[in-house]
Amino acid sequence: MIRTPLRPLARILRARERGENPDEIEAENRQRRHDVIQDRARRRAEGRLVLMASCFVLAFGTVGVRMGALASSQPSEPRAQVLSAQIISQRSDITDRHGRVLATNLLTHSIYAHPHQMVDPIRAAKGLAKIFPDMDEARLIKDFTGSRKFMWIKRKISPEQMQAVHDIGEPGLLFGPREMRVYPNGHIASHILGGSGFGNEGVNSAEVLGVAGVEKAFDGWLRDPANEGAPLALSIDLTVQSAMEEVLQSGMKVMSAKGAAGVLMEVSTGEIVAMASLPDFDPNDRPRPQLTGDPSDSPLFNRVVQGQYELGSTFKIFPVAQALDLKLINPNTGINGTSPMKIGKYLIHDFHNYGKQLSVTDIIVKSSNVGTVRIAQLLGVERQKDFLQKLGLFQPTPVEMVEAPTGQPLVPSRWPAVTAATVSFGHGLAASPLHLAAAYATLANDGRRVQPTLIHGRARPAGEQVLSPRAAEMAISMLRQVVTRGTAKQAEVEGYEIAGKTGTADKPRPSGGYYKDKVVATFASMFPASDPKYVLIVTLDEPSISNGRGESRTAGMTAVPVAAEMVRRLGPLLGIEPKTDVKLPMIGARFQPRVEPGSDDGIKLVANQ
Repeated sequence: MIRTPLRPLARILRARERGENPDEIEAENRQRRHDVIQDRARRRAEGRLVLMASCFVLAFGTVGVRMGALASSQPSEPRAQVLSAQIISQRSDITDRHGRVLATNLLTHSIYAHPHQMVDPIRAAKGLAKIFPDMDEARLIKDFTGSRKFMWIKRKISPEQMQAVHDIGEPGLLFGPREMRVYPNGHIASHILGGSGFGNEGVNSAEVLGVAGVEKAFDGWLRDPANEGAPLALSIDLTVQSAMEEVLQSGMKVMSAKGAAGVLMEVSTGEIVAMASLPDFDPNDRPRPQLTGDPSDSPLFNRVVQGQYELGSTFKIFPVAQALDLKLINPNTGINGTSPMKIGKYLIHDFHNYGKQLSVTDIIVKSSNVGTVRIAQLLGVERQKDFLQKLGLFQPTPVEMVEAPTGQPLVPSRWPAVTAATVSFGHGLAASPLHLAAAYATLANDGRRVQPTLIHGRARPAGEQVLSPRAAEMAISMLRQVVTRGTAKQAEVEGYEIAGKTGTADKPRPSGGYYKDKVVATFASMFPASDPKYVLIVTLDEPSISNGRGESRTAGMTAVPVAAEMVRRLGPLLGIEPKTDVKLPMIGARFQPRVEPGSDDGIKLVANQ
């Protein structure tokens, strides 16, 4: 910009020629310059005022529009967007089939320390040792007075403990928010739920990860934000589960058993309504895994899923049902029951010699090993193996638990004639109680394969037709007679039409052979027999009870009474009304209702000298 001089020479000279004062010219130019400067300053100030006014109008207009939008919208819960909130809030609840909570989350706090910020570390260590008796005071003093800059004290604490630590008044003791997994029912369904622990963690948050059971099997699903917190609904019924565990605990104590297992399954769906293994544990305080000794001695061991037992005479119905299906026999067919029976260099015994004419029905009712072996011989090895495989007794159960693959049945690698014989009456092949439940559910489901599941309401394809409905019906009729006049008479609960089979198998020694005074007693049952709705399996590990004739270990005296009490307790909870006017026809019932002492299994396999 070219500035106008205050005293332009040409004007000054002309003014002097005319006798005018040149200072007036300077004053005039100075005034003009000031006017220009003032005009420019005024325009700049006006521009700034317009800009500020526009900003205010825009800001208040935005706020007004947002307020209007919020006023017209539906209310919703705000969601935190920070990383720590995502970690804390992403694990879903687990419920039973009726929506009752089995596992949920609780907001708590953790304690950590910055020893270098402590005013009195020795006093802090003594205070913590009083609040947490499991902590070593000397160790805390050493850590607090050493060179450590950070250390965890407790990953999770109660509000009362938090207040007590706060009262210590030590600035080096700090709290961080923490979400913990809580199992409000304690021991109930502990093996099913499994438990949880912490994964990646910081002072303000931590991942909660499943470590066993369905918590681990569905860990990804439970932590998936896409599920928006929807609970995982299991098939179990909390009330039924609690009642089963209570009865099983009492039965285990009365029968002086080392352990016990029970499973209740819906026949039509395969859904597990209750499943218990004893001894159990509290998933809120999950014990450490046992690294030595017998795994079944640990309370973490799930006998229903992981247990591999020779289930004894409960297997006898399988070759009989298959032979009925193939029309090789009928319920009244006479079978040679003469004992002992020789196979190669081995002898197979019954407790009683039933002679040359024993009906197929009474082979099951009297639990004849010899009669069962002769029926298995009619089938042949390959057909016997094929049928057992179709029942699912060669593979782990597909139940939704991480422990399921470890329940691989122990199947013989070779099947000579003697192996086929012993497998027919439940020895030589070891499977879990859940395998047995699924196999009996297949019989109860008109011969259509049933797969066990812990998930409620999930659509499942129909299983393979393993057995004809007619053969399944005849097999159930025989099992019903085991209860009315056979080895399981103590299982008769009026109005519930229980059908089932006892099984008492000697426990194998780790070094080979079998114990003479240790057994696994099992009762496999279904009810009501006229229209089976549920399958119930009860297994006792090393039971023993004293009676008038001495000590008894047979399933008829141990597992059967426990199962009967379960039906009495569970039947009303399941909504089953007792029936007193319906009777299943006794197919092939030629014998009077009489039970021979000790006829539960009578298994002896000895070398022929």
